[in-house]
Amino acid sequence: MSFLRRRFGGNDASSEEPSREPTPDPDRPSNLRVVTAGKLQTLKKGKNGKKKNFWIFVLGGVVGVAAAAFFAGNSDMIDLSSLEGMNLDSLYDALPQGFLQDARQLQKAERDAVNYDSFAVGLHAQSQGIHAVHPVIMIPGVISTGLESWGTEEASRQYFRKRLWGSWSMMRALVMDKASWKRHIMLDKKTGMDPPGIKLRAAQGFDATDFFITGYWIWNKILENLATIGYDPTNAFTAAYDWRMSYMNYEKRDQYFTRLKAHIEVATRVSNKKVVLLSHSMGSQVLYYFLHWVEAEGYGNGGPSWVDSHIDSWINISGCMLGALKGLPAVLSGEMKDTAQLNAFAVYGLEKFLSRYERAEIFRAMPGVSSMLPLGGDAVWGDQGWAPDDEPGQNISFGNFLRFRDSNSTLTSRNLTVQESLPYLFRNSEGWYKDMVQSSYSHGVAHSAKEVEDNQLLPAKWINPLESRLPLAPHLKIYCFYGIGKPTERAYYYKEDNDPLSSLNVTIDTGFTNGKVDHGVILGEGDGTVNLLSTGYMCSRGWKIKRYNPAGVRVTTYEMPHEPDRFSPRGGPNTGDHVDILGRASLNDLILRVAGGRGELIEETIHSNIKEYAAKVKIYDEGEEGERKRVPP
Repeated sequence: MSFLRRRFGGNDASSEEPSREPTPDPDRPSNLRVVTAGKLQTLKKGKNGKKKNFWIFVLGGVVGVAAAAFFAGNSDMIDLSSLEGMNLDSLYDALPQGFLQDARQLQKAERDAVNYDSFAVGLHAQSQGIHAVHPVIMIPGVISTGLESWGTEEASRQYFRKRLWGSWSMMRALVMDKASWKRHIMLDKKTGMDPPGIKLRAAQGFDATDFFITGYWIWNKILENLATIGYDPTNAFTAAYDWRMSYMNYEKRDQYFTRLKAHIEVATRVSNKKVVLLSHSMGSQVLYYFLHWVEAEGYGNGGPSWVDSHIDSWINISGCMLGALKGLPAVLSGEMKDTAQLNAFAVYGLEKFLSRYERAEIFRAMPGVSSMLPLGGDAVWGDQGWAPDDEPGQNISFGNFLRFRDSNSTLTSRNLTVQESLPYLFRNSEGWYKDMVQSSYSHGVAHSAKEVEDNQLLPAKWINPLESRLPLAPHLKIYCFYGIGKPTERAYYYKEDNDPLSSLNVTIDTGFTNGKVDHGVILGEGDGTVNLLSTGYMCSRGWKIKRYNPAGVRVTTYEMPHEPDRFSPRGGPNTGDHVDILGRASLNDLILRVAGGRGELIEETIHSNIKEYAAKVKIYDEGEEGERKRVPP
């Protein structure tokens, strides 16, 4: 949702002047941009401005007609099935040629703005003598892994090898055949695997991750720049996965971790170089789980030295290491900031199309999404009177995660912390969902080295870096690259759901806007999707605690402020947005340095208050604070 809002003029804050942050190399020429500042200026001049307004007006009309058809539902006046065979060529023939010419010119201007720095970062690195050294394996996040149908039963044949996540086929199926799309995209609620007669699998190869839908790039800019310094399918791979499943089922159904291990071993043997692993968002949690699985006896059987022998570096991009707070309202009530801040007309349309209950049901039937429920409890996220990231003069602590203004209802009698919100979620959801989450994931804190070592044998603990440790790999290097400075969901106001047609108990109190509360959502520091405490705590503090990093793995943090270019719909080369950061010039430069064997030259760069926040988190070295300040797991 958030990327659609940005694409069509969302209200993300942007700087007054376009950011011009250089790549980390001070010798980088200033003329590397394919689109110059002068060219960008022309995009806002009158002629193009009028064309853009005209295009948006016409597009709005088309969307309005589609919405009217949508809301008509079962009306005999409109037959939605007739749209299924619509030929766009016939639509083009009916449009005035002047309009089509204007649209093509606008599309070209937008393409010039979007394709900033194509190959330029790689060309600059090449000029500095950086070339492909380590094999590179990329582990994507949720949005960047396409899922395609391989089912051959009658209901699935029309979708054979079509993507039902991550393509226009998904959009078409969702609009024209919603019930069938839901049957395909949701896993079996008891087994967490494929429903009978359905077979969805992660698309493979670079095509699985380079674009989400046509024109909306994800990993494409990274691929462009890697290719420029000598990477191709022989020394760069993507390890796509079916993100809907719980992590253990990755291996049970698809042998995902076995295949990833084999990829790494072959790449190391062929190149005689250890690999560099890139992960983004949820992919960082998947990779952290793999680092435990691959060495564990009875699982990957690699032994305690496997990681040190095969992996040179882990580039952790926007990793939600302690979860994503927005994951809880998503499964509790099918909501988040993107839905809460919609206007009344849009909310009406969304509810008619995909209700809150349907959205919550879909999220719950994707166990992988629940891997991103917040970890660390009150020790990390705060209690009702305190949170490490509270701001001076703040009236209500961020530790009040779910807030209720109506104290008369048994459902909303008092505010809840993050730790209290998980049992609350389970009380307000189905039994199968509670069983699935509690058997797959653990959300606590281990306070001693013995606890951590014992947890190395428990797969449910492997996802949580506060209950397990990094591998005993003293030569491994970890680079944490993430964005900051973009308002990110931190807490919510909820109320009892009194809608007689709703199957939910509670909903976000979207009618409440007051000061920093926007339609029931309270924002904090982060990258627009993942809070700073999640992306930054382990990198700046957690992995400095010996029980979580006994081998002394070197961890380097590099923060990237969100300074969007107001002329680019994706934020431009200095965005810090959770997804769009994959196209950021300085991030691409850093990736090429690590892949090219120059990562040791990267210096820690911190702009936020993460070190101050991390020092206040109630997790300590053994014996540092004594039993009095221990936090229960």
